Parts: sequence; structure tokens; C-alpha cells
Amino acid sequence: MLLDDDQKALQETARRFAREKLKPGYQKREAEAGIDRALMREMGALGLVGVDLPEQYGGMGLSGVTAGLIIEEIAYGDFNVSYIQLLASLMGAIIHRNARPELAQEWNTRLARGEAIVGLGLTEPRGGSDAANLTVRARRAGDSYVLSGEKTSITFSDQMDAMVLFARTGTAEEVAKGVSAFLVPMDTPGIQRTRFKDVGSKIIGRGSVFFDDVKVPASHRLGDEGKGFTQVMVGFDFSRILIALQCIAAAQASIDEAYEYAKERQAFGAPLAQYQGVSFPLVEFETQIAACRQLCYHGLALRDAGLPHTAESAMVKWMGPKTAFDAIHQCLLTFGHYGWSMDLPHQQRMRDVMGLEIGDGTAQVMKLIVARERMGRVAVQYATENRK
Repeated sequence: MLLDDDQKALQETARRFAREKLKPGYQKREAEAGIDRALMREMGALGLVGVDLPEQYGGMGLSGVTAGLIIEEIAYGDFNVSYIQLLASLMGAIIHRNARPELAQEWNTRLARGEAIVGLGLTEPRGGSDAANLTVRARRAGDSYVLSGEKTSITFSDQMDAMVLFARTGTAEEVAKGVSAFLVPMDTPGIQRTRFKDVGSKIIGRGSVFFDDVKVPASHRLGDEGKGFTQVMVGFDFSRILIALQCIAAAQASIDEAYEYAKERQAFGAPLAQYQGVSFPLVEFETQIAACRQLCYHGLALRDAGLPHTAESAMVKWMGPKTAFDAIHQCLLTFGHYGWSMDLPHQQRMRDVMGLEIGDGTAQVMKLIVARERMGRVAVQYATENRK
């Protein structure tokens, strides 16, 4: 992939920041209560947040490929901090496309500056991957909507400043067609939040958000009533590729560290690097990581050209987290008994990337999407008919 001079300069800025500022504190940050807001603002000042957002918000209006370059570099230094880039790109695009101009100006400006976190409110307790089967209700009441119900497995549940919430405004029989989207400030009365005790990504946090007759202005609805599900699905094609790049970056960091260790560590009178049983697995995983990376940027290039990229995004979404987890696991083993220690970052990277084997769609759902793209509705029609 050939980069222009501006992309190279921005990539170098992100790389230097990630390796000098983020990587040394990656493990220490796991014990912190949440994301460092000063760190967010610093990234915003460097132009590393929402680079693909329009200039009217303080973004740079750059390509999806450029956004991918940034998130990959940041995730190399700290997988969890790169969620800031992910959500700024995903939520910022949804807000830009669908919010009223004054609302978009307020929130996307804050996103680009690194001054706000906007989360995604889609998953519900009984839904999971069945994202269209929502029960949270949005009832029209004059110039407002009243929200009732629970969202769960919400990233940044107790840290976000606002949520793009998907709720049912139509009947249950309408399924996806009855879903609308709203931009809900989290300081609105009637909202309660919890935080789960998760295996990984601890500074990000995940939990439930409860809405007890929460009143939001109708002006906070994003797009037309009943069009919310379509809006979020468009965004997922972009975010799934960025997620894969997050995971790939974490794996590359572990592979690079394993290579260095294999050159220095002596066993049976020679460096570990001389033993093919050590070097070949690392080479194999780096090859797989490199292949997945190329497919990621191919998908982003298709997006930038306005071409379909749903299949490519689903491919890398199942392949990226799984391959990254397996690669990091191999790196941990390369370090032997030292690798089986909380002192090294491999165990944390494994735990962190594992969460994205679930979030934003499991491997099984991603494969269904690819099958549908390649073979049409017939690929899923039988299962759908037999579920009725």
C-alpha cells in the first residue's frame, strides 16, 4: 500500500506518540479506574482523533484508510486507548450523517478535540447478535420521546458523555423497520449505569445502562423515525475493519517483542532464533497478520471509493481478533515460563483482543454475512424460515 506524504507524516506522529507515550504505560493503565481524559485531549490536540471527520468539526476530512493507519499505530502502543479513535470515527460518522446541524456541531467538535466519549447503545439482554430484535421503547410525547428499558454490554457504560441509542418506535412485528436512533446525553435524568467485572479492556469498562422514562427532545432523533437500524448497519462496515486493525496491531507488538527475545535468549548454546521450532511459528503468524492487514486496507479503500465492502469488513472482523489472539498466545509461549507472568504484556493483550471476538458481531454472525453477500438470501433463508 502506497501512502502519500501527508499520510506518512500523520502515521509517524501516531507511531511516535504510541511507542513513546502509550506503550510504556499499557500495563499500568489496566489498574486505572477509567480512560485518562487528559490523554484523550492530548491525542485530540495532535490531530489523532476523528481524522476522517469533516473539517467543520475540527477533523481533517481524511480517508478511511488514513483513519485505519492511525488506529493501528495507537493500538500498537495501547489496545484500549485506540477505542477513542474507533468510537470517534464510528459515532462521529453516524452523527454527521443523521443529526441536526447544531447537534452534530456540538458533539462532533467535542469528539475531534478528544473532549467527549459517545458510546453505542444497541445490545440488549435478550438480543445480543440479534440486533434488530430490540425491546427498549421510545414513546413520542409531544416534542419529546420517552425512553424505557435496558441496554447491556455497553462499552464505556459508566464513562461515556452521550450515547447513540437505538430504540423501538414501531411495533415488534416491524423488527428492523421499527427502530429509531437518538443521541442521548448521559446526564439526562432517569439514567442509571453499572459496570461489569470483565476479563480484559478494564480501563474501557462495559456494563448496563437503564432508562427509566428518560425524556429527550425530538430534535435529538437521528434521521427519520424507523430508520435507525439501517443507519447503524452502514457504520458497522467501517468499524469492523477498524476493530480488526486494533487486534492486528496488538498482535504485531507481541510478535516484534518475541522476535527480539528470540535473538537474545540462549538455549543449548545458541540463540532461540536459530531453532526453527521457535522462529517458524512466529513467521507463520506474522504472515497471517500481514494478510489480514492487507484485506483491511483493501476494504477501507473500497469504502473510500464508495464501493461495497460489507463482505470484506465481515471477513476481517472474524479473522482479525481470532488470528491476533492465537498469535499473541504463541508469543507468550515463546517466552517460556517468563511469558506465564503478569509482568509481560502478552497475557493482557490476549485478554483485551478476546473481547472483540464477541463485540460488534461474533465470528459465526460474520460468516453468515459473508455467505449472504456471496450467495444471496438463500444462504440464510432456511434458518430464518424455520425460526418463525
